[in-house]
Parts: sequence; structure tokens; C-alpha cells
Amino acid sequence: MTQAKTVMVQGTGSSVGKSMMVAALCRMLRQDGYRVAPFKAQNMSLNSFVTKEGGEIGRAQAVQAEAAGIEPTVHMNPILLKPESDCRSQVVVRGKPWKTSAAREYWRDTAQLLDVVAESLAHLRQHYDVVVIEGAGSPAEVNLREHEIVNMRVARLAGAPVLLVGDIDRGGVFASLVGTLELLTPEERRHVKGLIINKFRGDPALLMPGVEMVEKRTGKPCLGVVPYIPDLSVAQEDGVYLDDRPEKKVAVNSVDVAVICLPYMSNYDDFDPLGREGCSVRYVSTATELGLPDLIILPGTKTTIADLQQLRRSGIADAIVRRHRCGTPIIGICGGYQMLGQRISDPEHVESDEGEVAGLGLLDVYTVFEQEKRTIQVSAVVAGDSGVLAGLQGLGVEGYEIHQGSTIVVSGQPAFRIHRTPDGASDHCDGCLDNTGRVMGTYIHGLFNNEDFTVGLLTGLSGTRGNIARRDTVEWRQREYDRLADTVRSSLNMKAIYDIVSQGMNA
Repeated sequence: MTQAKTVMVQGTGSSVGKSMMVAALCRMLRQDGYRVAPFKAQNMSLNSFVTKEGGEIGRAQAVQAEAAGIEPTVHMNPILLKPESDCRSQVVVRGKPWKTSAAREYWRDTAQLLDVVAESLAHLRQHYDVVVIEGAGSPAEVNLREHEIVNMRVARLAGAPVLLVGDIDRGGVFASLVGTLELLTPEERRHVKGLIINKFRGDPALLMPGVEMVEKRTGKPCLGVVPYIPDLSVAQEDGVYLDDRPEKKVAVNSVDVAVICLPYMSNYDDFDPLGREGCSVRYVSTATELGLPDLIILPGTKTTIADLQQLRRSGIADAIVRRHRCGTPIIGICGGYQMLGQRISDPEHVESDEGEVAGLGLLDVYTVFEQEKRTIQVSAVVAGDSGVLAGLQGLGVEGYEIHQGSTIVVSGQPAFRIHRTPDGASDHCDGCLDNTGRVMGTYIHGLFNNEDFTVGLLTGLSGTRGNIARRDTVEWRQREYDRLADTVRSSLNMKAIYDIVSQGMNA
């Protein structure tokens, strides 16, 4: 059987646009008639997705698969690292938790994990025409060279030509490109077949002297200058893009949604669909920033207890409780749902050294952490019928769950009823809506991707102030993938890139 061609996108550093470049290449190759799949050997991210088989992978690979028009699988991201502190991460292997490791311990494991990477890559190469591989961080992290299993080691394993991307928006792109190549070994440099300058604002002609100097200095061709793409509604891999978002003032007559920024906030792209005409979304880190929103959202987190304690230390927890007393609606997703309850128990110390902590006490529920992690796609209907869910009862929604622990509802009504899961689990209730209808918690991620639900929720919050813009989320994302692909295609030397894909290391 003929193996798929491979091409790899590496970067001069983190957040230079590797994930978006892979998504663009996947979309363009699909548009041009190829069966294409994304691959990232090892991903470190709290933004994750659950596949149909119930495996957890990086959100970026799910986005890239959607751009390629295929179903995401665990083979597209065989190793996912989910940070729990500055030096420890949960290691997810082929979609399932394996262990929690400190960095030094993980380094010792990379030799055996490389076999997992090789097997997953081989699986994809048997089923597709082209596999577009994403690196992580920079290949020039010389202190990590011996243990890395995501950059040049994967390029060698796949025999993949490398496109090196630099981000000019952060400055120093020419030094970054030249410096990265200088720090590579001769064998590693041989893999790099072309350079891409990303996120440029202005006239590309002004860059030409620098481009010519870099080409002459490195002997590598510049394949193009990709412009900065404003307001691109494609889910990002990590939380850096939240820091880069321009501060937004609340538009007149719009619904003001305050999302609480948690230290280990996960699945922050849950709230991207809320950003539309008629709704202003703010990410809040201090009690002062909270202001007087129309809706407060507590997002998911990898470390519920630790993040809850930080909310208390910062004063945001008290501010949320005060807003609740004033009638502000509050929604908690996953870890945020757990925080809204009366208490959180961790008898087996799954997540924390704390045996039990008090919650915010805004829902009459309590949570007990368990060793088993639930990762599953779900279909549900709205069960609640008041407050934030008024007029939405019976509406269908789809999403996914990623959590360790069970939440027991003492009083209040269920928010949703789960009626379909891939494992055939029987109908059961999810979440809780308090008796006032103003506080809701749920384990369903991706909830706001359900257009009718989101418009109904925001319209209820807006009252008579204005209309909430509708947009079909699935069709919207498909248009955004096309916009991304069209911009990148018009900016790069596509003939040269197709030659590189076709000829591989012989290019």
C-alpha cells in the first residue's frame, strides 16, 4: 500500500500561527481533491475535544480535521499534555489518561511514547493521500533536543519536508528565522525546504530587502508573506490569543457577557460563538473588571479546586456572589459548574491535596472527584423551563463532556436530558437549574455552538434592547475555513509548496 505524502509545519516559537497554517493547508488540499489529515504527535493544551470514540485530543487537531472535511480521531494527536501546574501535566495517550508526570519523569517516558507516535502516524498514512504535520514551540530548543518527540524527530520519522513559519506581528521575524536555522543541526536544516512569514500588516514590498537577505543568508526560499487575518473565527490551540485580544468596550444595547478567566481555564473556545452583533464578550481577571454584566460565565478548568481558591484570594468569588444577590444570571460549564455547588470533595486526591472545599453555594449540588475520566460526545434536549432557559425547553443540543467526578443534585431542576451517547448509555439528566432560573450548571462543552440555543439564550437576556444576530455556527465555520484558505493560497507560492509535498526530502 502506498504511504501518504507528508509535509510538516514548524515555527520559530510558540503562537506564530502553526495551527492555523496547518488548517489552511488541510483546507486547500481538500479543495484541490486530496484526502488529507492533520497530525500533531504531542500537544500541550487545556483546549481539548472529544472524538466520537470518546478519546480526548487537542482542539486544534479537531479544527484541522474539520477544515479537511474528515472526522477527528485520536491518531491525529496521540499524546496530549494537560498542565496541572507549572511543572506537572496529565498525560493523555491515544485519548485516555495515562498518568500525571513532572517534566523530568515525562522526559524518561518519551522513548516509549515515540513508538505510539510512529504507530499513529503510520495509521494515518495508510488512509490518506497527504498528512500535514504540526510541530510544537520551536525546533531550536536545544535543551529539549534529546527528549523531544514532536519536531525534528517526527520530521525524520516521517521523512517530511518542513515549512518554517515566523510571526512578524511580534517583531524580530528575520532574526527568529535565521537564529532558528543556525541552531539546527545540518541534518535538521536539510529538512527545512522553505520559510513563511506570517501575520504581516502592511505592504509586503517593504519586506523584500529583509526577505532577500534571509534567503541569501540561509539558502532557503521564502514561500510567501501571509497577512494578518482579522476576526478569524477559528478555534485557537492555546490561551495566548486571549491575551492578544484587543480590549473591548461593551457596545450600546448589547448583551454584556463576562467570562471569568481562571488560571487553568480549559476549552475557552466554548465562548467564541457568543461573539456576534448584539453581544459583547469580556474575559475578566479581577473583581474590578467584573462590572455589571448581563451574564457571568464560569468556564471549565483542569484544576477546579486550585482555581476556586484563587477566585477567593482575588476577590472575584465574592464579587460573583454579590452580583448573584443583585439578580445577575450565572452559568457554569464543567469545572465552573462544580464551583457553583455547595462543596467539592476529593477523597482520593485525584486533583488536589485538599480532601474537601466549600463551593460558591449558588447551586444546591455537590461534587465528588473520581479516578475515572468521562470523555464522551452527547446529544441532549433542554429540560429546564425558566430563567436563562425560558422558552428553550425541548430544544435539541449537541456537545461533549470532559470531566473527572460526579455531581449530585440535591434540589433544583435538571438543565438538560442526555438522550444519546456513542456508548449507548441510557437517558439521564445533566446539570442543574436553580429554582429562580438564574443559576445554571452543566457538563456539556460546545453548548454555544448550538445556534438556536445560543440565540434563544441571548435574546432572553437582551430583552427589548436589540436584536441578536443569527449565524449558523457550522456554516459560519466552513466559510471561515474557506476565508483562511483563500488568504493563505493567494499569499504563498503554491506551486513551490506542491512541489515540496510531491518530492518530499528530494525537493
